Amino acid sequence: QVQLVESGGGLVQAGGSLRLSCAASGSIGSINFMGWYRQAPGKQRELVASITSGGSTNYAESVKGRVTISRDNAKNTVYLQMNSLKPEDTAVYYCKAFSSWINSWGQGTQVTVSS
Repeated sequence: QVQLVESGGGLVQAGGSLRLSCAASGSIGSINFMGWYRQAPGKQRELVASITSGGSTNYAESVKGRVTISRDNAKNTVYLQMNSLKPEDTAVYYCKAFSSWINSWGQGTQVTVSS
């Protein structure tokens, strides 16, 4: 089973940027769906962005234009570039891998945006 490890979270002021990384322990080339989710205190986990093996991307309306998801299959890593961060982006961000043979979550990385 492929393990996922997120990194890159932290404390940033509103308007700032962060780049999250999701490093997989194995090849992600055959994983059809890689996604970033987030969960704020007291709220349900929600999809932020996803990318397929073919490179198709999907974004939540709340982050469109501010967030870019990308994947580097050679490095077995998925990235989430977040710009113009807002306090409402504060949450734990999770990486997810899903395909016919895998359904895994990372442990999460905290993102805190101060006003």
